Amino acid sequence: TKSAMGARLLKNYIDRPLLKKEAIEERLDIVEIFTQQFIQRESIKEILKEIYDLERLSSRIAFGNINARDLKWISSSLKVLPELKQQLYSFNEPLTDQLANQIIDLSHITKLIDDAIIDNPPLTIKEGNIIKDHFNEELDELRYLRDHGKQWLVDFEQKEREKTGIKNLKVGYNRVFGYYIEVTKGSLDLVKDEFEYTRKQSLSNAERFITPELKDMESKILSAQDKIQKLEYVLFTQVRNEIKKEVHLIQDVSKIIARVDVYQSLAMLASENSYVRPVFNDQKIMDIKEGRHGVIEKVMGHGKYVPNDVSIDENSPVVLITGPNMGGKSTYMRQVALIVIMAQIGSFVPAKYANLTIFDQIFTRIGASDDLISGQSTFMVEMLEANNALRFASEKSLILFDEIGRGTATFDGMAIAQAMIEYIASEIHCMTLFSTHYHELTFLEDKGLGIQNVHASARVDNDHLVFEYLIKKGRSNKSYGVNVAKLAKLPDEVINRANLVLETLEENNVEDRLIEEKQVQVIEKESEVEKYLKTIDPMALSPLDALSTLIELKKLVK
Repeated sequence: TKSAMGARLLKNYIDRPLLKKEAIEERLDIVEIFTQQFIQRESIKEILKEIYDLERLSSRIAFGNINARDLKWISSSLKVLPELKQQLYSFNEPLTDQLANQIIDLSHITKLIDDAIIDNPPLTIKEGNIIKDHFNEELDELRYLRDHGKQWLVDFEQKEREKTGIKNLKVGYNRVFGYYIEVTKGSLDLVKDEFEYTRKQSLSNAERFITPELKDMESKILSAQDKIQKLEYVLFTQVRNEIKKEVHLIQDVSKIIARVDVYQSLAMLASENSYVRPVFNDQKIMDIKEGRHGVIEKVMGHGKYVPNDVSIDENSPVVLITGPNMGGKSTYMRQVALIVIMAQIGSFVPAKYANLTIFDQIFTRIGASDDLISGQSTFMVEMLEANNALRFASEKSLILFDEIGRGTATFDGMAIAQAMIEYIASEIHCMTLFSTHYHELTFLEDKGLGIQNVHASARVDNDHLVFEYLIKKGRSNKSYGVNVAKLAKLPDEVINRANLVLETLEENNVEDRLIEEKQVQVIEKESEVEKYLKTIDPMALSPLDALSTLIELKKLVK
């Protein structure tokens, strides 16, 4: 996006994807128009760069804490609206015409601001130097007094000399008495009543007078700067209040600008990255051809990301993903979620073709994170998040579970994972991507619950693991965990020992061995009792001895 308003609106779109097909299609229609008409889109992008954050600025007007510089920013932003409107009309499409029609003429606001406010006003609004010349007569007069006060006094002195005929009359100033007219004692007889001279001070050789005109000018000159600051603030407040009356118009226009910004942004993304318009179905079908993860693709560079297909339908909505670590299982799941979200905010999606159902919610459990502050382990956090999905998901939801159960013992984790998959498949019936390292769970495909197996493919070439990053049909038979450990450069001794242990475990079923060990322990405990029994001659025991012996045997059993 090119404006702060557009950025916020896009975030809002992502936070709140649409649920109604008609609303999604309308957004997609506008994005498609912007995608197809490159020249107009580029022109609009340049116009948007010149628009300040009108949303924030208008809220500052509403709260009454806006300054003069903010008003100039509003003016410069509103000035480009006619050009933006014209560009929207140039698409010659009903939907863009609707947008253009909502951009109303606000030239009266820009005229008021430009007439009143100077071009580079300060941030403060109570220290003057905000209002333009010729905006207010009183302000112009005060500024003239401030800037030309000395010249006025010279002119006044000359005028009084001519009026009175006193050639040595002069106008002076001191801090105590202010401005005065000084007449020497020899010329006092020339001072007449009609001159309205009022005696102010007597000196040994002269008299000092004041006239109403000089007194008025004195107060004006001495208080001009203070009055200028106060008057400028009053005038600024009046301008601000005038604009405040129409702030809702600025807010309405800012919403349209934000929408236009989001549309051009999504269109630019689609054009630059070969995104495709998604189509929607009313059945439970997700059919994506050559889908990609938009963010990772951007980081890696175009053409390096390995695209993958997704094919889920009503008959097998639960997808069980197996395969090695780093093989791309988590990325594949995130990619599906991102394509769904992008489609439902009205964006084109990173794929060659995308036919999607509309989801009401997305539940995820991806990545491990302890909540140590509240004393919750990785496994506990995992269970709480999984519980949220199992309780609140509907048939129209999308669930993404990444390696559920890995935070606890192997058989516990496997049991929980299997129970969850079976519950989702038989009770919720929603589309689910479930990745796991428990290859034993792949047999669930054969239970007729609507579960399908896919796997992240990898191969071993010359003892080196090669990831293909392709999700293929069917189950994976190996996790390649030791190979990944080798990639991480673990010591050779550790790798060799791990391979030996792995071979042993693969040859012997771990569960059977655990049962055997349990039986051995039981036999050892029983042999202690047998050992004691061998020392007893039952025929030689009295009834009391027999009872005490029985008590001892009972203790041994415990």
